[in-house]
This record gives sequence, C-alpha cells and structure tokens, in this order.
Amino acid sequence: MFTVFRKLAWFFKEQWLRYSLAIFALIVVSFIDLIPPKLIGMAIDDIQYNQLTPERLSEILLMFGALIVASYSITFFWDYTLFGRAILLERKMRTKLMGHFFKMTPRFFGRYRTGDLMARSTNDLKAIMMTSGFGILTLVDSTVFMTMIILLMVFTINWQLTLAALIPLPIMAYLIHKYGKAIHERFMKAQSSFSDLNNYTLESIRGVRVIRAFVQERQDQSEFAHLTEDVFQKNVDVARMDAFFEPTIKVLVGLAYTIGLGYGAIMVFENKISLGELVTFNVYLGMLIWPMFAIGELINVMQRGNASLDRVDEILNQEPDVSDPDTAKTIEIPETVQFLDVSFRYPEAEGLQLSNINLSIKRGHTVGIVGKTGAGKSTLFRQLLREYKPPGGKVFINGIPIQEFTLDETRGWIGYVPQDHVLFSKTVKENLLFGCEKRSDEDINRILKSASLKEDIDNLPNGIETIVGESGVTLSGGQKQRVSLARALLMDPEILILDDSLSAVDGKTEAKIIAHLKQERKERTTLISAHRLSAVKHADEIIVLEDGKIVERGTHNQLMNNNGWYKTQYDIQQMEGEVDN
Repeated sequence: MFTVFRKLAWFFKEQWLRYSLAIFALIVVSFIDLIPPKLIGMAIDDIQYNQLTPERLSEILLMFGALIVASYSITFFWDYTLFGRAILLERKMRTKLMGHFFKMTPRFFGRYRTGDLMARSTNDLKAIMMTSGFGILTLVDSTVFMTMIILLMVFTINWQLTLAALIPLPIMAYLIHKYGKAIHERFMKAQSSFSDLNNYTLESIRGVRVIRAFVQERQDQSEFAHLTEDVFQKNVDVARMDAFFEPTIKVLVGLAYTIGLGYGAIMVFENKISLGELVTFNVYLGMLIWPMFAIGELINVMQRGNASLDRVDEILNQEPDVSDPDTAKTIEIPETVQFLDVSFRYPEAEGLQLSNINLSIKRGHTVGIVGKTGAGKSTLFRQLLREYKPPGGKVFINGIPIQEFTLDETRGWIGYVPQDHVLFSKTVKENLLFGCEKRSDEDINRILKSASLKEDIDNLPNGIETIVGESGVTLSGGQKQRVSLARALLMDPEILILDDSLSAVDGKTEAKIIAHLKQERKERTTLISAHRLSAVKHADEIIVLEDGKIVERGTHNQLMNNNGWYKTQYDIQQMEGEVDN
C-alpha cells in the first residue's frame, strides 16, 4: 500500500524540511487536542467531590482558551504547509509531463491517444496530489494520533477498559485491507474508461462539422451515452466499495462505544475509575472515530494515488526515439544538406518507405519533390525534422552527420509547413508570430503579401486581430494554409520545408506565392513537395519519388525531355487547367 510513498521519495527528499515541519506541527496539534478531555474529566470530578471553586473554574477556562488559540494557529500552519506541498507536487508533475510530451516523437503519440494523455494529466495528477497531502494527514492521524489516544487511555484511565474497547480494531484492519485491493482494481478500470470518454469527446468536438455533414448526430450521441454510462458504472463500482468503509467503521466504532460504556459503568460502580475518567474515556473513544475513518481514507487515497502514479510513470518512462548527442557539434549556417544512401522504414510498417535516397542540396537552392500519394515525400522531410530513429544511410549537414547536432539546433534552422495545418485559438497576429521574435507591422504586411493573404486578412471582422477559433475554424482551408506559410516565412529560416502546402489554393494564387517565394528565398534553401507540378516548376532540381525511390531527377526542362512520369503528369495537369479555364 505504501509503495506510492516510495515512488514519490524524490519529492519528499526535496521538500523534507517543509514536510517535517508540517508533520511535527500536526503531531503537536494532536497532543494539544488530547488535553481538553482531561480538563473536562477533572472538572466533573471536582463537581462530584464539591471541590470546584470559582478560581479553579477560571483556571480551567483560561487553559481551554489558550489551547483553542494554540490549536488554531498551529493547524493553520500545518494545513498551509502540507497542502501547499501537495499543490507544488501537482505542478511539478504537470510540468514534467508537458516537458516529456514535447520530447516525444510521433511513434509515442500514435500509441497513446490524446484523450488518454489528457486524463493522465488531470484526474491522475489530482489523485497523486491527494496522496501527498491528504494521504500524509490520514497517515499521521491513523497512526500517531490514534497511538497517542490509546496510550492516554491505557496509562491515565485503565488498561483493561482500553483493551476491551479496542477488540474491534483487528477486525477493521482486515476488512480495510480487503477493501483496498478491490478499490485499486476498480479505480484503474474507471480511469481507463474515463480516458476513452475523454478521447471520444475530443474527436467529436473536432469533427463536429463532418458529423453534421453526414447526419450522424444521433449515432454520435448514442455512442457518447454508451461511453458515459460505462464511466458512470465503473465509478459507481468504485463508490460502492468506498461506501463499505463508513458503515463498517461505524459498526465497529459503535461496538467499541458499547463495550466502553458498559464495562466502564461497571468499573465506576466498583470504584476502579471515577465518573470524570469514564467521561474522559468516552470522549477519547469519540476522538478515535476520525483516526479509524482515517485508516479507511488512507487505504483509499493510497490505492488511488498508487494506481494514478503508475499510469503517469508509464508515460514518463517512455523514451523518445531521438535524443541529443552527449557531445554536440555546432555550425553557424547549414551550407549543404546531403542524403547518402538513406533508407527508412516506419516502426510499425512492413517494407521500406525510403530506399537508397541520394540527394545533395546547396544553400540558396530550391528542390522540388513530387510523386504519387504515398511515394515518400513527407517521409523524406521527416529525416531532416528528426522525428524518428536515425535511418539507414546518413544525412549530413555541412558534411557532419545530423545526429551529432542537438535537436534544438537542427529544428531551429527549419521552417516547416505541414500538410495538416495547426492553428491556435488566438488572433491571426499571434498565430503569425508563433515561434519567432517580434516583427514590425511592415515585415508582417510584406509577408502577408508574399503569401497572398493581405486582402483576406483585411476583410476579416477585426483584421489581423481576429481570433481564428479552435484550430482556425473561422478560416477556409486555403487561408489556413497561407497563414501557416506566412508563419514559417516570418521566421526567415535557413531551410524552408513546404509539404504540399499549396494544395488548397487556386492556380492563380499559387503562381503569385511562388513568385514571391523566389524573391524572398534567394539565399535560403527551400524544399517543396507538391501534387500540382506548377508549384515546383521553378526549382533548381526536381526529384520524382516512386515507392520510396528516386526514379527521375533534373530541372523542369530536363524532365519534360525525359518523357517519363513527370512529363505525363504535367501534360495532364495542363490540360485539366485549360478545361477549367
């Protein structure tokens, strides 16, 4: 049960002083809270034997007042210190998780769904926070506080009466152990079910327009209701086991009270204890209720925290496919990029997605990469982005293997515009400036013109300050593509990668963008993949991929003279363009 504390030992060592002070204060308050019942017993005995004078009563009341003030002050201190550390742990774990997500590669995100990661970053972290705060409280109260009460009952009242009243405790310990195991298993299932619901909800919100277009609202609601019911039932199972704790402890505490009152009354009649001691004993029995409950809460919190920590640790123990070298090299400017016999296969796929790729790119050159869908264009770019383990063969930057640079350095050279355009629920301007330093309005307007976006932005309700909505929902596909392109151009990267990034714009707009790109990127390296061959016509070199292999290469004119796939495809697209016109 206490393995969760061992797993969190790194945090307790880091915060040992605060936790020590909080636990010490908690123990002091527990001791202070044991004094008033003794005072009550003393006052009752004084009344019984006609010894309670006004001075004695004033003395007892002053002691009560001092104890109340001391208890309040110290309770505030331990509460603030203990639960403040718990909140700090949650923040640290959340920061750790977020930093870990940024390090992970596509393979990780293919294995774990977004909803599952969100559940681990919210519900599970809350359970861990409860363990490091409320768990420590219940641990101290169910051990130290209970022990202090029992010792006072034994040594200041009567050990025989105490022993008789505590007979139900072993029974309670056994039952709680059984409940704890059942709660752990059911809580794991409930959290897994919540992850499924979280993921489904996220997908439904993202795909709401598709759901409406295919008139699938009823089916989606039905599936959502099914998942909600599953989460409900699994949490009811957890709550059902939780519900056993309170009545079990109440019955056992009631049994202890019955024994204490019955046997205690007999001892009073036999003059073995005084009436005041019996009252004090029963107050202590009442005070034992919370420590007994605390045992149940402790088991409950520990099991939940342990299950949640296992789920979070499962994520944190995943190693990224790509990491920085122990001794990194650095260069000023990437003058050349070279692929030498590069072959690559995705981890879960069969066969090679790239095979013996040889390509040399000089700074200032534009390279076009074309081919059928699935030919390997995006896969080739991913070797530069270093999203997967190093491929077979080598990728060199300035003659140095790319693995010898840090990830931050290599990615810092690259401006990447992917096929799936990611915009944030912020203003157009904030999306444009994402990833780059501040830019003047003149620079932004120049780039907007380069991306043929200036007129579109001016027509928005609040211009460049318009909020684009979740994932850019208020913009068209072509506008989103051009915002992504403008964002990359504002970075002025050494290497610009356009991964079929002009597919949603018309031919006329594409021609304008390409013309501006040629002007803007004169002394920078540009890699363009496209299905529309007019987008790469101006390139210094064009390569044609088929099944991950280079089957044609050369300039536009050279490839047109080859009478291969490129010429055939270009002629078809030209004829389609004429028909459209």
